[in-house]
Amino acid sequence: VCLFFMAANVLEEDSMEQDIESPVTIHQPKLPKQAREDLPKNISKECAKRKIQRYVRKDGKCNVHHGNVRETYRYLTDIFTTLVDLKWRFNLLIFVMVYTVTWLFFGMIWWLIAYMRGDMDHIGDSTWTPCVSNLNGFVSAFLFSIETETTIGYGYRVITDKCPEGIILLLVQSVLGSIVNAFMVGCMFVKISQPKKRAETLVFSTNAVISMRDGKLCLMFRVGDLRNSHIVEASIRAKLIKSKQTKEGEFIPLNQTDINVGYYTGDDRLFLVSPLIISHEINQQSPFWEISKAQLPKEELEIVVILEGMVEATGMTCQARSSYITSEILWGYRFTPVLTLEDGFYEVDYNSFHETYETNTPVYSAKELAEMASRAELPLTWSVSSKLDQHAELETEEEEKNQEDQNERNGDVANLESESKV
Repeated sequence: VCLFFMAANVLEEDSMEQDIESPVTIHQPKLPKQAREDLPKNISKECAKRKIQRYVRKDGKCNVHHGNVRETYRYLTDIFTTLVDLKWRFNLLIFVMVYTVTWLFFGMIWWLIAYMRGDMDHIGDSTWTPCVSNLNGFVSAFLFSIETETTIGYGYRVITDKCPEGIILLLVQSVLGSIVNAFMVGCMFVKISQPKKRAETLVFSTNAVISMRDGKLCLMFRVGDLRNSHIVEASIRAKLIKSKQTKEGEFIPLNQTDINVGYYTGDDRLFLVSPLIISHEINQQSPFWEISKAQLPKEELEIVVILEGMVEATGMTCQARSSYITSEILWGYRFTPVLTLEDGFYEVDYNSFHETYETNTPVYSAKELAEMASRAELPLTWSVSSKLDQHAELETEEEEKNQEDQNERNGDVANLESESKV
């Protein structure tokens, strides 16, 4: 590294001494392999190819982080959703802490009531009626709090009718304990039965492909469901994520454009029993209309695909997502068939789900193919018109020749008449 910077400084000093108008080209010295490997990271990053940043990762998680959120109180107003969205380790920690804190809080109050009434001074006195029988310390008060809130009722520690403050506290703890149970158990139930876990068995092909289908250039990808329980009312959507600049000069980062995958024909509503190939026809309304095979690697774009539907077992809506960047779009390929007919049933081979094979596909864009097809039809029109013109010219020439022959005959007859008169 030191050698690199010393050489750079020497070259910079030499270039300052040279005439400004001299066309001398300065070449960087070739460094040894060890020096090239030990270059600083900022220098190596400039030489490296810039990597495309994903908007949605392959596992469906959005690669977006929200920063500088000032209105954090909004998370507390929707505390139930906030707890459900937490990670499992934090959710379990809050679950344990809520119950432990409530037990300790009411256990402390039970102990204070017994202490202030003097029950601790009359332990073992059969003539004294305590607030809670067999409560002789904080540990027993804590155990009585757990028994009260969880309605266990061992029958050893019981409240007496000579303690009105204890009766009120019993009512408060019972009601509050029911609310805590409903809230925390409901939160855990929703956390366990989240439909996004069902989306783990919805798979997308690793790559998308571009090839000809029914004489048209199409962008295709494959989706499949690994479970035997089907997704009800399944539908597919696709979005093109690409930055753009408007005519007024406004720059829109990560602009979202719809990609038609059969919205008008109903092909976007899927019967997802076996893997399906989703096709997008590249026409004049498609954002890929002017993109050719050579231009595709130069584009900085991302295709986000979204599969939605209801879980047949629970009726809850789930959503699975994936994305494809330019390096994952294969031009001139098709998907390998995975469905075969066996004895009385269809067999799906998921080993070939992501496999593709090369096919004969034009390297031109859909726009260029349409222009070439229109130009291929023009010579036929030109030939017909030219033949008609030639036909008309021949007819006119024949008419002129006939007229000249008629004039010559008329002239010969006139000469003969004049000679006979003479």
